[in-house]
Amino acid sequence: MPGMPPAAPAPQQHAAAQAQTIPGLDVAIPGIAPAQPAPAVPTANPQEQQLQRQQPAQAKLASKPRGTRSENYYDIKTTIFNALIDAIDLTQLGQLDRDAARDEIRDIVNEIISLKDVALSIAEQEELLQDICNDVLGYGPLEPLLARDDIADIMVNGANMCFIEVNGKVMDAGIRFRDNAQLLNICQRIVSQVGRRVDEASPICDARLLDGSRVNVIAPPLAIDGAALTIRKFRKDRLKLDDLVSFGSVTKEGAELLKIIGRVRCNVLVSGGTGSGKTTLLNCLTGYVDEDERVITCEDAAELQLQQPHVVRLETRPPNLEGEGEITMRDLVKNCLRMRPERIIVGEVRGPEAFDLLQAMNTGHDGSMGTLHANSPREALSRLESMITMGGFSLPSKTIKEMITGSIDVIVQASRLRDGSRRITHVTEVVGMEGDVIITQDLFVYEITGEDANGKIIGRHRSTGIARPNFWDRARYYGEEAHLAKALEDAEVAEEEYRG
Repeated sequence: MPGMPPAAPAPQQHAAAQAQTIPGLDVAIPGIAPAQPAPAVPTANPQEQQLQRQQPAQAKLASKPRGTRSENYYDIKTTIFNALIDAIDLTQLGQLDRDAARDEIRDIVNEIISLKDVALSIAEQEELLQDICNDVLGYGPLEPLLARDDIADIMVNGANMCFIEVNGKVMDAGIRFRDNAQLLNICQRIVSQVGRRVDEASPICDARLLDGSRVNVIAPPLAIDGAALTIRKFRKDRLKLDDLVSFGSVTKEGAELLKIIGRVRCNVLVSGGTGSGKTTLLNCLTGYVDEDERVITCEDAAELQLQQPHVVRLETRPPNLEGEGEITMRDLVKNCLRMRPERIIVGEVRGPEAFDLLQAMNTGHDGSMGTLHANSPREALSRLESMITMGGFSLPSKTIKEMITGSIDVIVQASRLRDGSRRITHVTEVVGMEGDVIITQDLFVYEITGEDANGKIIGRHRSTGIARPNFWDRARYYGEEAHLAKALEDAEVAEEEYRG
């Protein structure tokens, strides 16, 4: 494909002046005709050319670092982007792979910059080329943010505001979109990849990126200032419990205890607030599932990254335009029981599916796991009871508590502290009932001891000294009794050293 159209368009190109969609490009441009011949550059006498060079303010980009671009940058980008759309041959571009299409677009943009006599430095021109390629082939201004592995969340509040979370702190991302139409177009491009839609008829949507990152979109008219896009990013390299030890989220002894809990098929509930790292922790725990076990996951948006070979991933489905066809989390969990699972993992328990998950845990599916929102292990148990009650089950409170006690073995509490750090604050086992009260005991807790001069919280993980947890017999059954005793002994030794 030539970089710019020929002086006289070929006859067959005139027939292409209808709406075209580029396969794999996610761009539909209605009514686009082949490019017209490039306008002749008017000749000017040397004095006029010199005057134009002395007055570059209309075409020269202000020299600013990335993320602090001037309004002039976006004007230049819009002009060149529109010229690119007029010049591009969609039929031929659609036949190229992504890398070849990117190279072709860069060639055309370079020629447009030369023809329009836009004065840019090499760095500015490269930045402009990258941005336009991202607009046509990718997710526009989001591409450089998605490529960074240190960003946990991307929060777009309309075309002109975007924030990111780095190291637990929220800051301005320094990017903007051309307008709200471009932002909504990118949102539609994201959700369409997983068979979802977002528009005025269905303005709220949960979706995911190809790497598993969770996406939420809420579009106008519900979002007043333009579409609100929230992306919960996942690291490209999957974290393990040993990585959490190096980050200080848990001690080595605590991590060893969690590994044993995963291996001996305890039923685990991971509890925590928003952004506390529940899904990451659940991913870490699933790393100790045996490869010969059949695992079925149920999620609203598939984001778990299990590495075992025998995994079935299920995802809920929203209703269609007629309000039909919805598949809820409860439907998935109930269907799991007919699929011969050995472990069932629910991405997030937030409703009546809590009842079905507890039933599964109590009927031969040991080692099942789930996450829920709660600020403490005790509150997690209360929330479970509330969700079962909201599901319309007319069961006595004591019966529900007995069901919870017979199903849940361990609660792992994750918290995001006020300095942005994430810690596993409790490893708590459910012991039984005393009257109408569920009895629990902590194996590990995190204690805050102060903060340093930079505002970072100082604390430590403390063993409570329980020498024989309630799942001791289970550990013996799976041949992990010696490892469990060693982990608890090491934790007690570390505690004594701290006190001494």
